[in-house]
Amino acid sequence: MDPTRRQTLALAGAGAAATVLPHAGSAAADTSTSTDPYDTLLARAEQQLTGGDFDAADPDFAAALTALDRQAAAWWQQLDTSAGRTALWPDLSPAADPGMFGQSYPRLRTIATAWATPGTSLTGDAAVLAGLLDALRFLHSVGYNPARSESGNWWFWEIGAPRALVDTCVLLHARLPADDLAAYVSAVARFVPDPDRRTNSPSLAETGANRADKAVIVALRGLLARDAATLALARDGLSDVRDGGRNSLFQYVTSGDGFYADGSFVQHDYVAYTGTYGSILLGSAGQLIALLAGSDWAVTDPDVSVLHEAVDRTFSPVLFDGLMMDAVRGRAISRERAPDHTDGAVAVSYVLQLADGAPQSYAGRWRAAAKGWILRNDSRNKETPYASLVGVPALARAKAVLDDPAVRPADRLTGHFVFAGMDRVVHRRPRWACALSLSSKRISAYEAGNGENLHGWYTGDGMTYLYDGDDPDAFGDGFWPTVDPYRLPGTTVDTRARTDLGTGGGTSTFRPKNAVAGGAVLDGRYGAAAMELIADGSTLRAKKTWFFVDNAVVALGADITASDGRTIETVVENRNLHAGGAPRLVVDGHRKPPRQGWSASLPGARWAHLEGTGGYVFPSGGPLRALREERTGTWRALNTGADTGGSTTPLTRRYATLWFDHGPSPVSASYAYVLLPGATAAATAVWSRSRPVRIVASDGTVQAVESPRLGLLAAHFWAAGAVGGLRTDGPGTVLVRRHGHGVTVAVADPGRTTATLAVELPFPVRRLVSADDTISVAPGRRPVLTVQVGGSRGQTHTAELA
Repeated sequence: MDPTRRQTLALAGAGAAATVLPHAGSAAADTSTSTDPYDTLLARAEQQLTGGDFDAADPDFAAALTALDRQAAAWWQQLDTSAGRTALWPDLSPAADPGMFGQSYPRLRTIATAWATPGTSLTGDAAVLAGLLDALRFLHSVGYNPARSESGNWWFWEIGAPRALVDTCVLLHARLPADDLAAYVSAVARFVPDPDRRTNSPSLAETGANRADKAVIVALRGLLARDAATLALARDGLSDVRDGGRNSLFQYVTSGDGFYADGSFVQHDYVAYTGTYGSILLGSAGQLIALLAGSDWAVTDPDVSVLHEAVDRTFSPVLFDGLMMDAVRGRAISRERAPDHTDGAVAVSYVLQLADGAPQSYAGRWRAAAKGWILRNDSRNKETPYASLVGVPALARAKAVLDDPAVRPADRLTGHFVFAGMDRVVHRRPRWACALSLSSKRISAYEAGNGENLHGWYTGDGMTYLYDGDDPDAFGDGFWPTVDPYRLPGTTVDTRARTDLGTGGGTSTFRPKNAVAGGAVLDGRYGAAAMELIADGSTLRAKKTWFFVDNAVVALGADITASDGRTIETVVENRNLHAGGAPRLVVDGHRKPPRQGWSASLPGARWAHLEGTGGYVFPSGGPLRALREERTGTWRALNTGADTGGSTTPLTRRYATLWFDHGPSPVSASYAYVLLPGATAAATAVWSRSRPVRIVASDGTVQAVESPRLGLLAAHFWAAGAVGGLRTDGPGTVLVRRHGHGVTVAVADPGRTTATLAVELPFPVRRLVSADDTISVAPGRRPVLTVQVGGSRGQTHTAELA
């Protein structure tokens, strides 16, 4: 599958400034006095790549211009212009190879962008222009031309190379000889004739981000060829007119690739991919809408509102202070040059781009959200502010928002979000957020391939990402190359040695055999989630649940069983302390040694506190262990991809790890722990004594907690059972909350194995106030709710009772 749309389409920094999309008003503004529609749109397309008119002396643009200039000048100076060359750059040889010309075109685009953008050392340079024209002819002759047949990775032929080529042609179109332009347009037409089909596999319909990318390529080809039919083909590709809307980007899907009504985004059929493919779809579709606005080919599909709704449903919950959560970035977590803050900045730039042409009811809210993301990012990430992560066009748009006093920065989003369509859960509080990465027979535990994500074995086994507003770089600062990949927070693992994933060509996914993965949300604030763990290549089985109650996350494990003779562990925490961090670790009021290499068995521990992170409570004690260690690794060990491979430079980071050691071949082992993000040591000690959230059951039938103060009882039933007077006739997740004279109930079937679920409440109910049409209620002293969960695909069903 595609290697990474990777560095060429995802990075918004120095070398890829051209890929970040235009300054606000540019989408609708005419930048040419010509009445010729092609000239008008070509000028607009060029502005989308360069940022249009801006003051190059403005210090706000200095970082973006410097980054663009530095990278473009370096590649220009290294460009091979000799007569007998076999490549344009020594590290991309031979240019005839698709992986090599596929990476050469983006470099030419960067040089062309610097040539066309005011304020760089290459701006308007005649020698640079001549070199670009010569380099394009060379690549066409030896690499990308209509006479060749596809080989290797299809993505280079159908997306990577043609996208960079048409962008470069847009930047140079006024200076390109007609014969050259015709040759390049012909090559693109050969490999990207339309957005609808995979050229090297015509029976395969394009979906999601691939379709959006191809629609942009076809549109730019149509402009360069001055061909109305091709422009219409590009526009119609967004809506999939060819196949009656079957693969339209403006629809909610219920399986496979695309946006789901619950906010999920899936690509490659089974992978949670909001943070990369979803972002690219948002960017490419938004760019095309902006490009064609007001023309004869304007996008008028009334269902474009699906794209608008996606900003709030799909992207906002997984953006934390401008960072894109790793739980939705798939194999991109292994890319050194595209960490979470870079992918987050790209997504923010795409949201602002879409705001330009969206109704004010959407645009105003998005601009406020983006302003908050950028300001909080810049206040915490002094070394990588937003301006250093995006190119001139995106920065121009952001500057307009940041400088507008009428746009008030939005606070952090709060709430509980269950993305049933992609087995993800996000819990957000004012100062922190927690993301849960699950998997099932529907959604893969990981994706690897083309040399990427070689150690992603356990990333979908309940990995728990804790994002703290005071430490936004916990996962972005060298985490993946240095963390112990066998001890990811939240996971229960067999300690067997694993071999590298994805070392061959193409990408592949692993989907476990379990059905249960997901949960329910109550009042938009409280949640419960469950996953049955059926380990890959091991006899390990476990039943895992998480309960999200305001500022606490309670994690329970039951029926932990294995018979392979190897030690089984459940990881409570494995916190990145960065290069020199030595925060205090206190256990039951006693400070533990700060030295690296310290370890201890803490079987009777009741609570712990890690300075700068928060508290941990262990309600039933257990075989707890702790470790401080310094770990060294390289990005190359995680990613050897042709265009995304990491460096061999060693990185060293310190970690504080807490885990339960269940011993070899445990039988019905269990665990219980509570995360208190941001809590002080004193608050953690008080919580441990007072237990405002209590565990009322944790076995193979039901796992449940209650909060008397909140009137909340939350449970996951693995089978028919009862707890605290709450009873079900089958498996499912149930949350019940009494407040005042009312009761709210939330029910879900994350295993999707039941048609109806009967829920008996432990207190009387007089009447039904409101409910989803899937719920019927028999009130009385022991009221029963009958919930039609069949066909709801794991969604939450809610009712309010009196």
